Amino acid sequence: EWSMRRDKFLTLQAARNAEIIKSREAYMNGHPDAVSDYCEMVLSNSKYPDYFSKNWDIQYLSETRALVVEYSLPKPGDFPALKEVQYLQAKDSFKTILLSEKEIDALYEDVLYQITLRTLHELFEADAIKALDAIVFNGLVTSINKANGKEVTACIISVQAKRAEFMDIDLGNVDPKACFRSLKGIAATKLAGLAPIPPVLMIDKADRRFVDSYAVADSLSTDNNLATMDWEDFEHLIREIFEKEFSVSGGEVKVTQASRDGGVDAIAFDPDPIRGGKIVIQAKRYTQTVGVSAVRDLYGTLINEGATKGILVTTASFGPDAYDFAKGKPISLLSGNNLLSLLQKHGHEARIDLQEARVAFRSGG
Repeated sequence: EWSMRRDKFLTLQAARNAEIIKSREAYMNGHPDAVSDYCEMVLSNSKYPDYFSKNWDIQYLSETRALVVEYSLPKPGDFPALKEVQYLQAKDSFKTILLSEKEIDALYEDVLYQITLRTLHELFEADAIKALDAIVFNGLVTSINKANGKEVTACIISVQAKRAEFMDIDLGNVDPKACFRSLKGIAATKLAGLAPIPPVLMIDKADRRFVDSYAVADSLSTDNNLATMDWEDFEHLIREIFEKEFSVSGGEVKVTQASRDGGVDAIAFDPDPIRGGKIVIQAKRYTQTVGVSAVRDLYGTLINEGATKGILVTTASFGPDAYDFAKGKPISLLSGNNLLSLLQKHGHEARIDLQEARVAFRSGG
């Protein structure tokens, strides 16, 4: 029995060692998947307090030799708030003293900048084959939106560091925030406020929701009533026209799986360093005025997607409450007239007749 157990162990050991050797060879040869696996191992070996749950997503861009890290950071409420405990001899009791809100905010900010720099350091330091010329760190925080009670995830800190520049820094003597700023990092003014910011480099575009797109605009004429167009064709038309709009700055637009107004219809990736980022687009082929609920849904989607802007385009018009809600938010509302103007701008003609569409839908046409 012992011999059988030993043989089984040795067989498993040999297989495991062979896997390790194979993985090492792939890494030493710079295979993209092996580089990603190696970076995952580096991050998993980081030691943090028990209350800090380590979660991340990474993408290695072999063409540019850059690594994108989306790191889940703790919330302000995850930190211990206890400052000290005093023994009151006269009362034979203990008095707990908590950190003030200002102290917690300062601690939170300092720790997040330290986590950012530490992550960059660990990855560059462990990069034995110099596969990483640059690393983009996007710090994400998942919290509860106090306005609607729903869980949201936002990017609140982002920085790109180049190997030569970063490895020349003496991290033992720097102020974390000052060092982050010297790297031209982007962060919310007050990190504890969890205000979203556009990441330096966009997230992985290989979204499983994306589907192959097809052209619609070239077949349009003034005979086409956009309000009666097939809803899936309408979503692809919106993608196509916005792709032409964003292509000026090198942007890209992807269509998501058929939704029938069930979520995001398209996602744009705008590389412009000032106004760019991830943009969610929703297309509403409506015959009635669009109310505030659709705009609220778009805003919630914008936050959940970690996007920098939301665009809601419809064949109809928007009510006053919809415009009121959009004020002060990174949301653009495009009515039917705006859509026709955008089509005309890019050389396409069509029309929108809501009354005709209502009659057609009532008659089942």
